[in-house]
Amino acid sequence: MKRIAALLLVLLGVNAKAQDVPLVADLSNHLVAITTGFTGTDVLLFGATNGPGDIVVVVRGPSRDEVVRRKGRFGPIWANASEVTFRDVPTYYRVASSRPLEEFAPENLLARQQIGIETIRAVTADDLPAAQAGEFRKAFVRLKTEQLLYDQGVGDIQLMSNRLFRTELHFPANVPTGTYTVEVYLFRDGQITSAEIVPLTISKIGVGADIYDFAHGRFAFLYGLIAVLLAGSAGWAAGAVFRRV
Repeated sequence: MKRIAALLLVLLGVNAKAQDVPLVADLSNHLVAITTGFTGTDVLLFGATNGPGDIVVVVRGPSRDEVVRRKGRFGPIWANASEVTFRDVPTYYRVASSRPLEEFAPENLLARQQIGIETIRAVTADDLPAAQAGEFRKAFVRLKTEQLLYDQGVGDIQLMSNRLFRTELHFPANVPTGTYTVEVYLFRDGQITSAEIVPLTISKIGVGADIYDFAHGRFAFLYGLIAVLLAGSAGWAAGAVFRRV
């Protein structure tokens, strides 16, 4: 009850502020902490406008190169036959809107702002025919969607009294760490009349973070060596026990 009461007070404050500006928005939490038992979480985005309009929320994770591989059959064996690298694509991407995008926004505007999964710029590092690159792009989006890292939810934004709005942003257990941008757009008459960007950080903390830094930092070789020694020691100990039995 205390949390609900606090949220109501914040919403009232946001609504009062929105009387002076077209759009205000914020998150219930600006830091998602990934611990050892992290199974995913939801972050509440809420805000207000100074009048009717359509709301679109775009969440983008940190960008990096992504490799998509296609398997082929070599006799009785299936192995990676070809691969394509997409440059600087978001590791996480989610769109939420008050209604279908095509009902209130022109395609050229959506493409310019990269609003919608189909508008994400996925440039390949290889010189491929357009048809082949398109196939790999579809495979990339499908894989990201299956991993719950890409999503486009229509009607996920709840509007209240044509002014207040809210939506739940889901981050799965496999969400990448880094700095995220939460972009909130207010559409009126087919144009963006106001926009706001809210930062969000997803970070590992605790023992899990220490192990991750140790394994991926300057001591990666040492970490691998220790892992091999531990595995070998465990195998030797198990063998010794079974010999005694």
